[in-house]
Amino acid sequence: MWIAGFGMAVLAHGADDLQATFERIDRASNTFKGLSADVSQVSHTAVINEDESLTGTMAVRRPKPHELRALVDVREPDAKQVYLTGHKVEMYYPKTNTVQIVDLDRKGSALVDQFLLLGFGSSSAEIRKSYDVGCGGPETVAGQKSMRLVLIPKSADMRAKLTKVELWISDTLGLAVQQKFWEPGGDYTLATYTNIRVNPSSLELKWELPKDVHKENLNR
Repeated sequence: MWIAGFGMAVLAHGADDLQATFERIDRASNTFKGLSADVSQVSHTAVINEDESLTGTMAVRRPKPHELRALVDVREPDAKQVYLTGHKVEMYYPKTNTVQIVDLDRKGSALVDQFLLLGFGSSSAEIRKSYDVGCGGPETVAGQKSMRLVLIPKSADMRAKLTKVELWISDTLGLAVQQKFWEPGGDYTLATYTNIRVNPSSLELKWELPKDVHKENLNR
């Protein structure tokens, strides 16, 4: 009987941790306008067991509720800039002065929204609307005490592209300091955020390309 009681206590503790994390997320969501951060990313390809890494900076801005934009400036190993909105992805390569443009369909837009919203200003209700959420326990990431959440997409269409998401929510910020996106087959992308500045006084996502830039529309 004591074993069963111990198990119930563990479950209750996990539920308390989850609820406390939801409350942190909601407090952050209520005041979130944007952020800037340094980012390091590892993309793992399971079939060949190889990793690709990049480092750079990221800025996220919420001009109005339920609308986010992000600008990622990749510094290493190869310079490029990526501008994300709900319906479009633009990738600029300065070495070739080329911008590749992808206009997204409804499903693609939903995936970009998931990237932009998860852990960056979305409320706990918005997260739970699309995911079954479990508590993975406390961890320290990049010097931040955090709670790891495990998210399983409810939509079959979403699970076909994204089987699981792990979020590390900062105890102090209520925002993600790390994200891990799992794809079918075991591939994943792990992004870690440091030097996070929430609601900086000036945060304009200026997407200005050279006038002579070569444009490639990848939808054609």
